[in-house]
Amino acid sequence: MRSGNCRQRYMILTVTILALCLPSPGNAQAQCTNGFDLDRQSGQCLDIDECRTIPEACRGDMMCVNQNGGYLCIPRTNPVYRGPYSNPYSTPYSGPYPAAAPPLSAPNYPTISRPLICRFGYQMDEGNQCVDVDECATDSHQCNPTQICINTEGGYTCSCTDGYWLLEGQCLDIDECRYGYCQQLCANVPGSYSCTCNPGFTLNEDGRSCQDMDECSFSEFLCQHECVNQPGTYFCSCPSGYILLDDNRSCQDINECEHRNHTCNLQQTCYNLQGGFKCIDPIRCEEPYLRISDNRCMCPAENPGCRDQPFTILYRDMDVVSGRSVPADIFQMQATTRYPGAYYIFQIKSGNEGREFYMRQTGPISATLVMTRPIKGPREIQLDLEMITVNTVINFRGSSVIRLRIYVSQYPF
Repeated sequence: MRSGNCRQRYMILTVTILALCLPSPGNAQAQCTNGFDLDRQSGQCLDIDECRTIPEACRGDMMCVNQNGGYLCIPRTNPVYRGPYSNPYSTPYSGPYPAAAPPLSAPNYPTISRPLICRFGYQMDEGNQCVDVDECATDSHQCNPTQICINTEGGYTCSCTDGYWLLEGQCLDIDECRYGYCQQLCANVPGSYSCTCNPGFTLNEDGRSCQDMDECSFSEFLCQHECVNQPGTYFCSCPSGYILLDDNRSCQDINECEHRNHTCNLQQTCYNLQGGFKCIDPIRCEEPYLRISDNRCMCPAENPGCRDQPFTILYRDMDVVSGRSVPADIFQMQATTRYPGAYYIFQIKSGNEGREFYMRQTGPISATLVMTRPIKGPREIQLDLEMITVNTVINFRGSSVIRLRIYVSQYPF
């Protein structure tokens, strides 16, 4: 039945009669009706829980059940009551409500288990339950095309996707590059942005910060000697005694002897090595040898002490790089004169205790010194290479020695 602007429903259990008044659309007032209180902060009418605010709202064996705008008193053992009314019926409404009609008495007591209408934003389903209306799915929202609709319980909101902000009802692109989102390089795109890095840097997993790229870790062959990493770049360096070539990776020996950048005195001879130099003292011929030139000693045949000694000792110097690949032919030895009926034998007389070399005869009067094992420098090796002359016609046997000093550099270049 209707009275004024309110729909009235009655529930009378035992001796308690309650009139519950629900709002009719379009009758909003400046204040709330009985059973509601105005929330000044939100401007909404909030239900008053009479079961808490009214002392002994229900007496005797009756139980108080709060309702929107009122309350019920029901027997505690009521078999028809199915529990208190819950959301969405007990939430605040956007009121205010019109004044409620006074309760009326009725001869019959109806049994009510749930409301018969749903508040705004809800609709009744087939099971007579109030369910949320998805305004976004039903396209019953008021969001404009630049916005996205987000369904909420009993309503919806209009928002913008990530990368946009709402300005005067429109979703406008955010230029993230203006706000320093990227550490180095930034490219703005509609609704997003992308970060890149300067040459020599890589983008981290966070997609924003940049990390130095260690080029030196890519390959050990990037530089001939040493690779030095720097933020965003690298450079190659050479050890003392070398200069960096124009390719910015290779090292070349500096000839200190040629450029007179050495410390040898006037009596010494400057001998250039890979990465350095050697000051060689004048040779000293030990008895019974006599010095006949800057690099040669001779033992006179008429001297009895020379009978079992090499006739001559020739001093020679050479250098090899550290770790040179093997086998490698490094020195050649041959007779300067060939006598009729004579033949020659070549051998390493001393200095080859590590068996790093051997003599390979390449002809009747020549042989080659072969390095068989890689040698790590810096190191100095002295080999006595002997050429034995045998003449069966005149029953002669004699020898000559080349005293070879080998300087192994510290580096393989």
